[in-house]
Amino acid sequence: MELKDYIKELSEKLQENRKLTGQDGVLTPLIKEVIEAALEAELSHHLSQEGKQEKNRRNGRTRKNLKSSLGTFEISTPRDRQGSFTPQIVPKGQRSLPGDLDEKILGLYGLGMSYSEMQQHIQELYGVHVSEGLINSITDKVIPLIREWQSRPLCRLYCIVWMDAMHFKVRQDGRVTSKAIYSVLGVNSQGEKEVLGLYLGDNESASFWLQVLTDLHERGVEDILIASIDNLRGFAEAIESIYPQTEVQLCVIHQIRNTLRYVSWKDSRELLKDLKAVYQASSKEIAEHNLHEFARKWGKKYPKVIQSWQRNWERLSQYFKYPSPIRKLIYTTNTVEGYHRMVRKVTKTKGAFTSDMALMKLVYLATINFQKRWKTKIYNWPTILNQLSIYFDNRIMKTDTEF
Repeated sequence: MELKDYIKELSEKLQENRKLTGQDGVLTPLIKEVIEAALEAELSHHLSQEGKQEKNRRNGRTRKNLKSSLGTFEISTPRDRQGSFTPQIVPKGQRSLPGDLDEKILGLYGLGMSYSEMQQHIQELYGVHVSEGLINSITDKVIPLIREWQSRPLCRLYCIVWMDAMHFKVRQDGRVTSKAIYSVLGVNSQGEKEVLGLYLGDNESASFWLQVLTDLHERGVEDILIASIDNLRGFAEAIESIYPQTEVQLCVIHQIRNTLRYVSWKDSRELLKDLKAVYQASSKEIAEHNLHEFARKWGKKYPKVIQSWQRNWERLSQYFKYPSPIRKLIYTTNTVEGYHRMVRKVTKTKGAFTSDMALMKLVYLATINFQKRWKTKIYNWPTILNQLSIYFDNRIMKTDTEF
C-alpha cells in the first residue's frame, strides 16, 4: 500500500471516531500526516455540499501546535474563504488530542514496570519514544487521586478489620532508609472487602497505629466489631483507646513465628505439634487444658515462650467463642497478608524507591487494580453475618444489613 493510500485509510478511521491510541487505535509515527489528511478530507466534504461548491473554496492554511500525551507537534489546518468550515476532528480552539496513553502508562506503572521497561513497551506498541520526564509527569497525575482516596468517607460499621504493615526501602537525604506502609483492610456489613487506608510512616509502632485509628474514626468509622492484628506491643491498647468495644484478636500465626525464634531447631517439630493441640482445639476449655500441658512440658526449657503465650492468651483465644466460619477469618491476619503478597509481586523488582511518593504511587495503583477483584462478597457472608448478629445484635443496626 502506498503512503498516500495508507494515510487516506487512517484518516477515514479517524473520521469514524476511532481512538488515536490503544490496541485498536490509529496512532502511528505518522500521526501528524494523519491529522492533516483528515482535516483536508473534512474540508473537501464541506465544500462538496449542495449549493456551496460555487460560492465557497479553499483559502490556504493556518498553523497551530497540537498537544497530545506523546508530546506537542505542529499541524496545518485548511481554511475556506467564507470561514464556514468547522473541523470536527480538531475543533477550532482545541489544542490537545484525546488518547489513552496516559492510562496505558499508569497501568504499566501499576504493574511494577520500570521506566525503561515502559519506554520499551510503548516503543514496541506505538512506535514512539516517551521520555522518563513524560512518564514521571503522567504518573504524578495520581497524586491528587491518592489524597482524595486517603480522605474519602468510610462506612459507619466494619464487622472485621485486619491491620498490618509492609516494609520498604526508600532513598532519603542520600541514604536508604526503611519505611512502613500501614494498611487497613475491612469488611462492611454487606460483606464487601476493601482497603480502608494506606499510611506511610517510619518503622511500625503503636503510636503511629493510634494516628491511623484516629483518622479512620474521623472519616466516619464509628464501630469495629473484631480487629485482627499482630502482637506488636501497645497495638491492642491503641485500638481500645479509640474503639473500646472492639474485640481484639491477636494473630496466632504471628505468635507461633515469634515462638520459634526462641526454640532450638531440634525441638521445633515436636514443640509445634504440641502447640497445634492448643490453637486447633475445638473449644477454649480444651485449648487451655492443652496450653497447661504445653507449659508443664516446655516451661523449664523455654520459659520466655510460655510467659508470652500466657500473657497474650486472652487476646489470642478470642476466636474460640465463634463458629468455624468466623474463626477462619479472624484467628490470623492472613487476609491482609494475602493483599500484601499481591503488592509485593508488583514492588519486588524495586531495590529502593526514589522517594516516599514514588512508593505511595505504586502501592496505590496496585491496590486499585487489586480491588477490582474484590467486588464479590466474602464467601458464605449471609451465614457469617447471622452469626455475628447473635454476638453483636445491638451494634449491627438494621440499616446496615437491609437494602
